[in-house]
Amino acid sequence: MLFVVGVAVFVLGLLVSIALHEIGHLVPAKRFGVRVSQYMVGFGPTLWSRTKGETEYGLKAIPLGGYVRLVGMYPPAEAVGATPRPGRIGEMIQSAREASAAEIRPGEDHRAFYRLSAPKKLVVMLGGPVMNLVLALVLVVLAFSSIGVAGPTTTVGALSQCVSVSIDAECGPDDEVAPARAAGLAEGDRIVAFDGQEITRWDELAEAIRASAGREVAVVVERDGAVLELALRTALVDREVAGADGEPVTQRVGFLGVTPTSALQRVPLGTSLAMFGDLTWQTTKIIFTLPARLAEVAQVTFGGGERSESSVIGIVGVGRIAGETAAVESEGVGLAQRAVVMLSLIASLNLALFAFNLIPLVPLDGGHVVGALWEGARRQLARLRGAAPPGPADTARMTPLAYGVFLVLAAMGILLIYADLVRPVSLTG
Repeated sequence: MLFVVGVAVFVLGLLVSIALHEIGHLVPAKRFGVRVSQYMVGFGPTLWSRTKGETEYGLKAIPLGGYVRLVGMYPPAEAVGATPRPGRIGEMIQSAREASAAEIRPGEDHRAFYRLSAPKKLVVMLGGPVMNLVLALVLVVLAFSSIGVAGPTTTVGALSQCVSVSIDAECGPDDEVAPARAAGLAEGDRIVAFDGQEITRWDELAEAIRASAGREVAVVVERDGAVLELALRTALVDREVAGADGEPVTQRVGFLGVTPTSALQRVPLGTSLAMFGDLTWQTTKIIFTLPARLAEVAQVTFGGGERSESSVIGIVGVGRIAGETAAVESEGVGLAQRAVVMLSLIASLNLALFAFNLIPLVPLDGGHVVGALWEGARRQLARLRGAAPPGPADTARMTPLAYGVFLVLAAMGILLIYADLVRPVSLTG
């Protein structure tokens, strides 16, 4: 049941993400006077729609995208001085021009998208991806700064029996008792000071223990509301640490014999922003290496073997992970921690939508951005040369490319869906 709830929450998050992406296009287009005839979330058969003003708003059956229909996307032939081209490609371009012109009502040519200036076209086309970027930022801050990140606390979760680098080590009768156990520390104690240093984070305590190396120290703990001060001598153990050159070296450090509990801890806003920046960069790198990653998925799917945890996954795979996140049964994993994982998952989805849509190929937003940049560059060049401003960019000529890219995207989506079904990436193995 929880698995189904997790999948449902993910699908809802996906629909909201798509809806906001399209709003990012819709609002500036309307603000600039472009007539928007349709705003649709999803593809395929229409499940529900309602017309308000001059725009039909609706929800379609397949939640794998959405669109806004901007009237007059392509300039007519006379606006760009184009002559009909022979052949199938020429027919495709002419058909796109005619379909675009047919949507323009009499007397409303000034409201066509192609009439916008290049900067306004950029605002409209970038509005969708930027909306996803902003939504991802909000979700990351909400997850990490408002709810928290699972991490070690200063509360004792377990005690070592003897001096050993492993909490579960088998101890013999001649082994030295771990300093924490010998001093009387107990599970549930919250360490508030160590060797005169106030302790608020586990990393502070770990560093102080390592630095104490066999000295007599005072440990202040909070137990059942009371504050106790204990005296102990830390033991010495050999541990591998990173040396100055990055290579592991063995170093003798202090040992106490405590293992912390884990809990959600809110992180500062600056840390959340840094985590968001890293997540954005990691997502962008995946987009850059997408062809190679898809080749790996195809090889594993049809050649046999197991997919790695770092494998690129599709919508089915992300839905599976969302369901497993909601259904996981593990001590210490509560509703808040599940919420953090789910918010992070939807944030990652929005970052993928942001980065993927900026690929400079039509019909993706990035392809239209390239068209607007080319148009703006031509006009600026003409201005510098003192020449008459050129007409709008003939973006209808990119129609054959758009069909080709659409087929590639469809094939990619089918591959990932099939791979997620027959060679899934799973949290539970």
